[in-house]
Amino acid sequence: MGRASRTVSEPVTEGSMSHRQVLEALSGLLLGMFVSILANTVVSTSLPLILSDLKGSQSAYTWVVTATLLATTVSTPIWGKFADLFNRKLLIQLALAVFVIGSALAGFSQDAGTLIAFRVLQGLGAGGLVALSQIIMADIISPRERGRYAGLFGAVMALGTIGGPLLGGVVTDAFGWRWNFFIALPVAIVAIVLLQRTLHLPARVKRVVRIDYLGAALITCGVSLLLIWVTLAGTQFEWLSLTSWAMVIGAVVLLALAIIVEFRAAEPIIPLSLFRNRTFGLGAIASLAVGVSLFGTSVFLSQYMQLARGATPTQSGLLTIPMMGGLLISSTLFGTVISRRGTWKSIMVSGSVLMLVGTTLLGTLDVHTSLVFVGVYMFILGAGVGMVMQNLVLVVQNTVEVRHLGVATSSVTFFRSLGGAVGVSVMGSILGSVVAAQITTGVGRLSPTNQADAGRLLGDGVIPQVNQLPDVLRIIVEAAYGSGVGTIFLISAPLALVTLLTVSLLPNYPLGTETGIDRARDTALVPAAVPAIVAADLAFHREGDDVQEILVEVSAASAGLPPAGLAQTPATRGPRDE
Repeated sequence: MGRASRTVSEPVTEGSMSHRQVLEALSGLLLGMFVSILANTVVSTSLPLILSDLKGSQSAYTWVVTATLLATTVSTPIWGKFADLFNRKLLIQLALAVFVIGSALAGFSQDAGTLIAFRVLQGLGAGGLVALSQIIMADIISPRERGRYAGLFGAVMALGTIGGPLLGGVVTDAFGWRWNFFIALPVAIVAIVLLQRTLHLPARVKRVVRIDYLGAALITCGVSLLLIWVTLAGTQFEWLSLTSWAMVIGAVVLLALAIIVEFRAAEPIIPLSLFRNRTFGLGAIASLAVGVSLFGTSVFLSQYMQLARGATPTQSGLLTIPMMGGLLISSTLFGTVISRRGTWKSIMVSGSVLMLVGTTLLGTLDVHTSLVFVGVYMFILGAGVGMVMQNLVLVVQNTVEVRHLGVATSSVTFFRSLGGAVGVSVMGSILGSVVAAQITTGVGRLSPTNQADAGRLLGDGVIPQVNQLPDVLRIIVEAAYGSGVGTIFLISAPLALVTLLTVSLLPNYPLGTETGIDRARDTALVPAAVPAIVAADLAFHREGDDVQEILVEVSAASAGLPPAGLAQTPATRGPRDE
């Protein structure tokens, strides 16, 4: 009788991981994250040169980025759902393999179209890496203690994000841009081996697996159609054209059908019941806005440095260090503060304010802005993103049921990727329109001879190699991209305000001290203990005692209440009058 009571009410510590075991488990996970970051960032500073070599337009440039974000976005919730159903260790190794295969194939691209196709494959793997790394973190580290390890993740993020562009610039200048896609292969192989040797997760409870294929297909098609529309509208067709209306209506219909299917599915890809959780709903909205800041900044600041300021790929990587430096310092410092104090609300609100200030300041960019000021603006924005981005995932994981841990984590990441993909597409479309208009205006003031040169060098819409243009055209192109990038940051500033508002409204729940593994074990123990509790209480009660009370308690436990929900068992109640 007493043993049954302890099984239900006492915390379970068996199987908890020591600090050393956590570090060993994180080694492969961190290296896998490093590979995914490196394979993306290593090409970021080289994309203008890559697209110029492959004869790609501004639309193709946007699509090279958007294709990866699109594939990452639509696959993230599917990977997250699979994480709740299948072996998470095997899934992250599979995602890593898919990612690096796509990266290697991209290195053999012969035109912009094939590059975009292989970037889609790359994005499918990235969706798994982004989601599963956060899910496995929650498995082995409690929300309260996760800040202790923020420095490790911040260091990996900084090394991949700062070192990637630098390495990409050096490799491009020395060996050619194709080698940017090959250098991650040996690191990926080591990561897969480390994951196999160091990551040990407990066996999952066997359950009937029902995969929501229809819901996955409808969500994928609806989101994809929406992203394709925002990418092509304004360049391939007008925003208010018949094609636009057809694509928007089609996307709305597909997503509406997806909602209906998700309501009825036994194992929905995104359980709509999660939106009843206020923290999850507000976190999803905030993640949309954060995605725009994160992805938009990294993409368009590289264009600004190279096309407006004449920087080489290597120099461009160096010039973006303040952004990632701010992110690294803030995520490491405030992650430790959150771990020590157990409070997060004031830190996230302050970070949202910094995001708003940094984005607004970047909206003032033009071709003449001092690079010192540009660095300061980037540092402010990076510090804000570092204080908000990872902590949004943390507070959501802290409040959802453990059985939905995977899908809730991946859903927050999904909305962040969706915001990034839509943001990059819309911002890229606006940038293309602004740049084209300003170049046309500038060229119109030139002599007939220079106008003829402009028609020959700029008339096909291909992103130019600025350093190879005549001085008179170079000045026009640099001015157009300088003010154009400033314009799109100014347009995105209201989204930073949305982040501030939603973060301010998040419920200020304290961070838990149990890992995902511990929570899953506690949940699994309750149903097993219920029969013993029933038998013990029935034997304990005399005729006329209120048996109904204990049956209500057991019913509540069977419905999924935590062990504390069992109130008092015979072992913890006071003595009765016999």
